Amino acid sequence: MKMMRTNRSSTATAGHLCLLLLLLTRDTVAFQLTKSANSIFSQRRIHHGAIISSRSSETTIRMTAAIGFIGLGIMGEGMAARLITENIAGQSEDTPLIIWNRTGSKCTAFQERFPDKHIIIKESAKDVIEASGTTFSILSTPEASKSVFEGDDGVLAGVSEGKCIVDCATLAEEDMKRMDSAITAKGGTFLEAPVSGSKGPAATGTLIFLCAGSKEIFSTIETSHLAAMGKASHFFSEEVGYGTRAKLVVNSLMGTMMAAYGEGLALAGAVGLDCDTMIEVISQGAIASPMYALKGPKMVKHDHAPNFPLKHAHKDMKLASDLAKSAGVEFSVMDQAEAVFREAREDKDLNVADEDFSAVFEKVLGKSKK
Repeated sequence: MKMMRTNRSSTATAGHLCLLLLLLTRDTVAFQLTKSANSIFSQRRIHHGAIISSRSSETTIRMTAAIGFIGLGIMGEGMAARLITENIAGQSEDTPLIIWNRTGSKCTAFQERFPDKHIIIKESAKDVIEASGTTFSILSTPEASKSVFEGDDGVLAGVSEGKCIVDCATLAEEDMKRMDSAITAKGGTFLEAPVSGSKGPAATGTLIFLCAGSKEIFSTIETSHLAAMGKASHFFSEEVGYGTRAKLVVNSLMGTMMAAYGEGLALAGAVGLDCDTMIEVISQGAIASPMYALKGPKMVKHDHAPNFPLKHAHKDMKLASDLAKSAGVEFSVMDQAEAVFREAREDKDLNVADEDFSAVFEKVLGKSKK
């Protein structure tokens, strides 16, 4: 009887062990299933700005890791270069920088500038979008942006599910909203990201991004792509349009400051004051401004090599004046500055539309002689 009890005890112990093993096996299988499910779910995420589906192959992931850049003008060239030099794009065949510009020679020159980097030139904006996960675009005027966006081989033609478009141009608010609606209707996502800054800050990565739209894109690229190109990034709203509003406030104020500065220097010179000394005086007081310090010495030498062309500055000021009218805001001081810029832009004899916006000083001088 004692032996039987021992056998029964051993049998019970063995049974308990088997049950324990079964439970452990069940839990392990459940864990592995959960882990696999989580892994599949995690693959449908933003990867360099593109949504990767659960069925994407490794090849697809590599392809969508490509970054696109449309527009290599005064601003775009410096911005694209920062993506290269800060190791965001172009470091390998898996993460190329894919570019297109309306003037193709600029793409060739850019590629030659970085011979050891993986830079691919495409034939159209559509081709860039199709080959990239996230594409940045910065074109000079609303007309150029509309043409490139809506063309048969344009941006919208290349948009499909998961594509991410970041537009850094300064346009009218309705332009940004139109692009957002068209892109999202095709399954893409859109971030409005106009930049505050000119040629120098673009080249040195000290731009300021003023963003609205997809918070998901913004959160994904803020500390990588945007940080490579800028010193600060601000997200105003998930409603597209707020980034443009912020940019127009900034640029209308900047243009007004430049017009006033030009008048101040013209007055100083007209009454016999040394302009270089007055520039120093201004830099020492409460009205000191980095813009004044940078532009002033060049202005008195009539050096207006373009960093921010006057015609573009006027475009932004006109957009701001229109925005103020629609908002019912008193804007007479800035409206007057916009008028001075418009006169300078339209003066064929003066011919400063393509010069730096500091060339408004030449218009002030011209009017002062009359």
